[in-house]
Amino acid sequence: MHTVVERELEMRLVLAPERSVAVPARLSYRTNDPYAVHVVFHIHSETPVHWTFARELLLEGVDQPSGDGDVRVWPTRVGEREVVCLALSSPHGDALLEAPSPVLAAWLDRTLRVVPSGSEQDSLGLDEQLSELLRP
Repeated sequence: MHTVVERELEMRLVLAPERSVAVPARLSYRTNDPYAVHVVFHIHSETPVHWTFARELLLEGVDQPSGDGDVRVWPTRVGEREVVCLALSSPHGDALLEAPSPVLAAWLDRTLRVVPSGSEQDSLGLDEQLSELLRP
């Protein structure tokens, strides 16, 4: 049986230093894909935008700058709010999003209770799958 840890939240899409818009998003973590987190952004289009990247990237990015390339994550303050910034780059464009730090940290804690950091391989059940494949 696989467990899914999800959280709906509102992120902010930064359009300019003093201008941002709300973007509803859903964070998902699945024990059958224990190294990854999935984020679905519900923008004003027919199709939501899906991103998948390493859970470790978010875990590090809550406390310090993390990642390079397509996904970069870092903590900061915007006025009185503590946020985690997500910079996403793709061939279709770039986006800078802000997620509320307390909400993101609480959701990550829930994922760690399901699959602690460093035990991801255990939750894949590779030994059981290999035994099943090799059984006569």
